[in-house]
Amino acid sequence: QVQLVESGGGLVQAGGSLRLSCAASGGTFSTYAMGWFRQAPGKEREFVASISAGGGYTYYAASVKGRFTISRDNTESTMYLQMNSLKPEDTAVYYCAGDRNGRVSVVRTSPNYWGQGTQVTVSS
Repeated sequence: QVQLVESGGGLVQAGGSLRLSCAASGGTFSTYAMGWFRQAPGKEREFVASISAGGGYTYYAASVKGRFTISRDNTESTMYLQMNSLKPEDTAVYYCAGDRNGRVSVVRTSPNYWGQGTQVTVSS
């Protein structure tokens, strides 16, 4: 059974940075397309970024492009989200997700696996 565990969330001032991690276990991480999502209070969960199984292809939501960077280390079965120039509107619970079939397009809309989430709060 695949498990995804996020870490690295916290409280940061606007303009600051955080790096989130997503550690995977119980499966073949290197074959999964992976992604990050977030859900702010009172809002629906939204897509943030995705990365192909090999790491060579990435895709970002317009709201974070140029500020966030998704990456992965398949030797460590871990995915990352480097978040720079954070804004109060980035405040949300951030979730990692994966598609076991390595489908980059699918992971953006209907991934197979989800983590439990980590809170990111950006103060103004």
